[in-house]
Amino acid sequence: MDRSRLLSSVKRIQLVASRLVENLLAGDYRSVFRGPGMEFDEVREYVEGDDARLIDWNVSSRMDAPYTKTFREERELTLVLVVDVSASLSAGPGYRTRREVVVELFALFSLAAIVNNDRVGAILFSDRIESWVAPRKGKRHALRLIADMVGVEPRGGGSDLALALRTTGEALKRRGVVVVLSDFKTSGYLPDLTLMGRRHDVIAVRVTDPTDRTFPLTGLIRLDDPETRRTLPAPGYSARFRAAYEAYWERQRKEWLAECRKRGIGTLEVSTDQDPAAQLIRYFERRKAR
Repeated sequence: MDRSRLLSSVKRIQLVASRLVENLLAGDYRSVFRGPGMEFDEVREYVEGDDARLIDWNVSSRMDAPYTKTFREERELTLVLVVDVSASLSAGPGYRTRREVVVELFALFSLAAIVNNDRVGAILFSDRIESWVAPRKGKRHALRLIADMVGVEPRGGGSDLALALRTTGEALKRRGVVVVLSDFKTSGYLPDLTLMGRRHDVIAVRVTDPTDRTFPLTGLIRLDDPETRRTLPAPGYSARFRAAYEAYWERQRKEWLAECRKRGIGTLEVSTDQDPAAQLIRYFERRKAR
């Protein structure tokens, strides 16, 4: 990752994200997420027509008259961004890396939450927890999160999404919205994703690169895994190799979508050759229409 380029663009990211959120995302954002539901308000004397299932029998026995519980809708959401900052997101042959797309998506989600007076927090992970910032309100807090995301220099090289999901689940006691930003080039996280999906509204955002779909027509080149440091020769001149490469990644993509769907996890795919904001807006529109 070109860190100096990311740091120099942070103000532009904030400006563009703020305008998009205020003009396009704010109303949709609040309408597409499943909030915490209903919270207890008070106990009052039962009147004819009240739901008998809500009678508070403990209070009723003490007062010698039937009393019922009342509830009000919780309007405040808590958004936690679970963000992969491992080495694989900073690699790639194109001008724009997955990491830069993740930064823009991170800014959009953070500022959308703040515009809607919700709390937002973040956990940044590689093969360890790099950073955890508890959810809070306020634009200053959101800008601090964005700056942290832009400036993070991960100590770890690999990716342990399972650890990040477990850590988030332990920290997030009440129902909230969890957005996972990653290339999902890791394994062993599905059991933890299942638990997360049962307790929270979860959206998995998979950030990809065109080379995840098609291997370029080249000669014999060496592929380096930025996380494991392993190398692999790749005969880009071979039509058979390119076809097998494309089939492998398409199979991985379909399996990922199927596993998320089975667990009730929302999915969004954003490529480095796409506009993250436009993709996010389209996703909000599709989700709101369901």
